[in-house]
Amino acid sequence: MTPEERGMRRTVWRLFFCQALLNTTLVGQVSMAALIGHSLSADKSLATLPMAVQMTAVMAASIPASMIFARWGRRAGFLLGAVLSLAGSLTFAAGVAMGDFVTYCSGAVFAGLGIGIGQHYRFAAAEAATPEYRPRAIALVMAGPVLSAIFGPEIVKHTHAAFAPTLFLGTYLVLAVLPVMCLLLLTGLRLPPLPARGAAHTPLLEIMRRPQFIYAAAAGMVSYGAMNLAMTATPLEMMLCGFGVASSATVIQFHAVSMFAPGFFTGHLITRFGVRRIIVAGAALIAASVLVAVAGKEFWHFATGLALLGIGWNFMFVGATNLLGTAHRPEERVKAQAANDFLIFGTVAGTAFLSGFIHARLGWEALNLLLLPTLLGAVALIAWQTARARPAPAAA
Repeated sequence: MTPEERGMRRTVWRLFFCQALLNTTLVGQVSMAALIGHSLSADKSLATLPMAVQMTAVMAASIPASMIFARWGRRAGFLLGAVLSLAGSLTFAAGVAMGDFVTYCSGAVFAGLGIGIGQHYRFAAAEAATPEYRPRAIALVMAGPVLSAIFGPEIVKHTHAAFAPTLFLGTYLVLAVLPVMCLLLLTGLRLPPLPARGAAHTPLLEIMRRPQFIYAAAAGMVSYGAMNLAMTATPLEMMLCGFGVASSATVIQFHAVSMFAPGFFTGHLITRFGVRRIIVAGAALIAASVLVAVAGKEFWHFATGLALLGIGWNFMFVGATNLLGTAHRPEERVKAQAANDFLIFGTVAGTAFLSGFIHARLGWEALNLLLLPTLLGAVALIAWQTARARPAPAAA
């Protein structure tokens, strides 16, 4: 292995740990947000509003993040994202301490902006890697949150009552330490400069009309939207079924590990079987999670259903990220990535709000069954793309 290759892999591992630290705050938030929203809001259908606000901020960060990266570079943008994540944890803590729903939702704005910027870690890994190592680099950085999947719920379990009767205050104070650790890792990070813009300026709509962009964005939107709709409502449904904070945190832990652990081998699977097959396999796994979720409400139903949901999301989303790389030229990458994330996290924001509304109005079973039509649409789109890409038989 050459010194350049060793340096590249060190950079990818730094991005791996930064992604892990960022996502630990997100996994912890998923475990708590609906429960806190349910306790602070008079209208219980607004229980998932904090997550909706947070994901709206993730969406809103997409375009400004691309401008920051283009002007000041990846590292400066990631430093800003860590600072915003720190502000989010501290504002969440203030909202919980005051028992104020509006302040708590304000924390979701800062946290969401930080997460929105941090979503570009996977793109930075792709840019730092050689073409041969690129699928593995993307999958590895997206596997970073497997550490957050382990530690995020554990932090919630062991700190949520630290300042009882004010629940979850201690959790947010601990989570505020993680962006500081991320800042230290980013200090020594070296990334290749972004390609200079070409003389010909490609309109954004032209990029978004390309078939490869449409397929990639659609797969990403369906995978993240379906996963978020079910995941956000799970702690609420478990609470209504009599399960405590520790039980719901454990289920979210299973789910988060299932989301990110496959990242250690998803790149290999894509290289071997092709990106389209992996996306379709992911859709099938999410459909299987729906069948488990509607079969019953024992602990194992929640745990197994969300585990399948997590693996399915990983296959679809990592596949979509690799597919996006074929939809743009090097000088267009930041613009294409920002547009892609804007669409995906706009979908996530909508499903985060709809999750609480659908759960309150229609119930748990209906919420899960609504995932099936969107999955079928994604599979049909990929099948159509595969048919178009297949060469026509030679004339006799």
